[in-house]
Formats: sequence, structure tokens, C-alpha cells
Amino acid sequence: MFGRRRKKSEKPEGTSDEFETEQDGQDEPQDSAETDAADNGETRIKLPPAPRPDGPWDIEEVTEPSSGRVDLGGLFIPGVEGMELRVEVAGDAIVAATVVLQDSAIQLQAFAAPKREGIWDEVREEIASGITQQGGVIDEVDGPLGWELRAQVPVQLPDGTGGVQVVRFVGVDGPRWFLRGVISGQGAVQPQAAGVLEQIFRDTVVVRGDGPMAPRDPIVLKLPEDAQMVPDGVQQETVEEGSRFAGGLDKLQRGPEITEVR
Repeated sequence: MFGRRRKKSEKPEGTSDEFETEQDGQDEPQDSAETDAADNGETRIKLPPAPRPDGPWDIEEVTEPSSGRVDLGGLFIPGVEGMELRVEVAGDAIVAATVVLQDSAIQLQAFAAPKREGIWDEVREEIASGITQQGGVIDEVDGPLGWELRAQVPVQLPDGTGGVQVVRFVGVDGPRWFLRGVISGQGAVQPQAAGVLEQIFRDTVVVRGDGPMAPRDPIVLKLPEDAQMVPDGVQQETVEEGSRFAGGLDKLQRGPEITEVR
């Protein structure tokens, strides 16, 4: 479970419910972590999402979200000349999209989040714990997109031998949503070469929707109506960190690809 908690002896910072909505929490499911905290006699520290002066953006903050972006329903992703856009599925739902640009890639996935609390701090802790338990190496740094994890993750190579995959986990909290990015390829090995991918992350628009969602549920995507798709049933390489937020993640399967977005 996620959650930054405080011992009973510490003074609480507020009394409002963590997941309250305009109807005081009646329309949004309660996170089980809040119940665990209550059972243990602890109170969760409520930290609101940090300001996002450079993005990513909420749909309410952008006048023309489709201008220069690919409409995937839950995400509007900036189009860059020569890129490939791959969507990934979990079951029957499209829940993630990966932008491939030359020898680098960034996977984007949005999740519902509590109204008054960011979750990126807790997500980083969980991802880091899962990777280190597998024998991987984690470095937490304050990067161009804020706090991120730079990870060396043990993987099995095609020839059956062991190797290491270098990835960067980035994330930003928004109003009732959380956007996670996983940068791989040269953009992870040489972070200074990831400028375009980082700008794609910043300029992405998230569409949370008004309906009730349990915190940390994925925001479902859809295919563009005019997409030129190349079907691909190849299973994406996965990183098994034991976290639903840890990149690639929950054995997502690659779906159709949209190539040469301009």
C-alpha cells in the first residue's frame, strides 16, 4: 500500500477527508490505504500536488488540446516528426502509450489520484523498493522533470543470460490524476539526450474525466479515429518490480502502432 503516514503522537495537519469531492467524498471510492491507516491508529499526511508551471497539463488548463497533439481520449500526446506511437493494452483496455523516437522511448500512463494529495512520493518509494529487492540499483535525483528514479534493473537477455536495463521513472501529480513516464533507450543511458522526450512529457494533456474512479486506477485511452495503424502482437518487454506504476509494467501487451506522426 502507498501512503505517507504519521504516528498518533504527531499533530495532524488537517481534518478533511483525503479523498473528499465536492460532495464530501460520496462520489469517489475510498482508497484501502486510508482504511489501513485508520486501523493502525495513524493519520496520513496530506500533501497537495505541487504546481506545474511547465506542464503536464490538465484538460481544463489548455484551450486547444488537440492542436499539435494526438487524441488518445485520456491523453493528448504531442506529435513529433518521425516518431512512432505505440499503444499498450491490459485485457481489453488501452492503458498506456509509448512514444518511440530514434533510439529512445517514453511510455506514458495516467492514473486517477486523490483530490487533495499527490502520490508521486509514495510511488517512487514503491518502485525503488521493488527494484532493489530484485537486486537492482536505484538513484533518486532531482532531474529536469523534478524528482525521478534512475534505475538499473536486472533483466533476462534473449540468449538467456542476465543483463541490466537502464530506465528513468518520472512522474507528476495533477488535479485528481498522476502521470507517470518511463524513459528507456539512450534517453535513459544519457539523460542529457532526452530533451525531446522530456518536452513530450511536459506538453502532454491529461483528461481525468468527471466520473468516480478509485485512486490509482489507470485512465483508459482510445485509438485515434484517423490513425494509420500497424498491428503488432509482440509482447512488450516488462520490468517486474511488483508495482502497478513501475514501468512496462503489469505485463502490458503492445497493440497497434501509429507511425511517422508529424
